Amino acid sequence: MRLILLGPPGAGKGTQAQRLVDKHGIPQLSTGDMLRAAVQAGTEVGKRAKAVMDAGELVSDAIVNAIVAERIDQPDCARGFILDGYPRTLVQADAVEAMLSERNIALDSVIELVVDDKALVGRIVKRAEDAKAAGQPVRKDDNPAVFEERLREYYKKTAPLTGYYYAKGRLKTVDGMASIDAVTAEIEGVLAATAK
Repeated sequence: MRLILLGPPGAGKGTQAQRLVDKHGIPQLSTGDMLRAAVQAGTEVGKRAKAVMDAGELVSDAIVNAIVAERIDQPDCARGFILDGYPRTLVQADAVEAMLSERNIALDSVIELVVDDKALVGRIVKRAEDAKAAGQPVRKDDNPAVFEERLREYYKKTAPLTGYYYAKGRLKTVDGMASIDAVTAEIEGVLAATAK
């Protein structure tokens, strides 16, 4: 199962990806985690990424694409993987297509968690309040102003992927505003239908 989860920040992609990992035993590939792992492992691509990050710059698409390619070649990805937070742009989506095609691998599904933006802001505020109440640190992006900026960035750069994958006949949507269990059930339904 090779899957991409789409949706704005706060839509629940991370939560759903973790449930898929637990149920299907395939890894969740997050570009942030992959970048840190490549830097720590001192791979060739990791060294390039470290130099860019040390200079305080954003890592280029070419480096991110190379890190993803390196990661999907690992043995634990042989049965599949979940891409979460990647691709973020149409250029990266084209790179994923090329990367998978080179390996004779097909993308099984692209699932978009459709959400209400205003309700998302409320969800973020509640998540911050819950973290404070539990004595846990509050994520720096669990601030309405920071979150709204991330949302604008998402609609500018990542939202066009919806049309990209729809045109390829791969896009499936689920109601990201439903309960966590209901969203999980809907995703499993999409995956079961895709597997047939």
